[in-house]
Amino acid sequence: MFFDRDAFRQNALLITFLAGIIVFVLWNIPQLDFLLYPFRLFVTFVHEAGHSLMAAFTGGRVIEFTVHSNGTGIATTQGGNRFLILPAGYLGAAFFGAALFYLVNTIPFPRKLSLAVGTLMIVVALFLRASGIALLIGTLSGLALVLLGLNGSIRLNMLVLNMLATLTGLNAVLDLIYLVQNSHATLGPLRNDAAAFAQLTPGIPPFIWALIWAILAAFMLGSAVWYSVIRPLRQGESEPV
Repeated sequence: MFFDRDAFRQNALLITFLAGIIVFVLWNIPQLDFLLYPFRLFVTFVHEAGHSLMAAFTGGRVIEFTVHSNGTGIATTQGGNRFLILPAGYLGAAFFGAALFYLVNTIPFPRKLSLAVGTLMIVVALFLRASGIALLIGTLSGLALVLLGLNGSIRLNMLVLNMLATLTGLNAVLDLIYLVQNSHATLGPLRNDAAAFAQLTPGIPPFIWALIWAILAAFMLGSAVWYSVIRPLRQGESEPV
């Protein structure tokens, strides 16, 4: 069996371009905001899951994480490495978007990728103590991706995964840009991640950390686009496997 890598790259580029157009249209027509709302909740789910996963990975305990209907969220953890847990929300969302974009445009098995991502969403929601809206988002989006992987066409899977990756990654970067400009914003008595991180590093203001995270997030997304689509096409790769 031969796989034409160059043809796959061209197809991936076309679908990525289509996904970008759809995202651009949705983002710039206020009347279509309701279509972006579920994605906004999904991004918040990924953000809070990032905090929770890092807490678990660094020896801490996840008490609960949830998402509010206005698009904000909170992860309550105990123990673990705070230096890694606090940035893991924004950077975790950016990494998810960048990694998903890279994988869907380099691995010619988008249906299996949908199954894997969907299963991961369900596992995270059930085993990291997601509650309320977060539990619904994790399980329903996970089931939707599993069904897409089982029944959807290859092109439809690529389109949906590209849109999910683009929206998650861009939202993470734009949220960080907002955080740079509003680094002292709070949610009631709760400090934002940059302000909380600044408490661990006296003398370095929150907007500096927000700026550093924004640069890292943009670098991850740019690298994913370059290495998965642009560079291979420029090199004209086409090899049988």
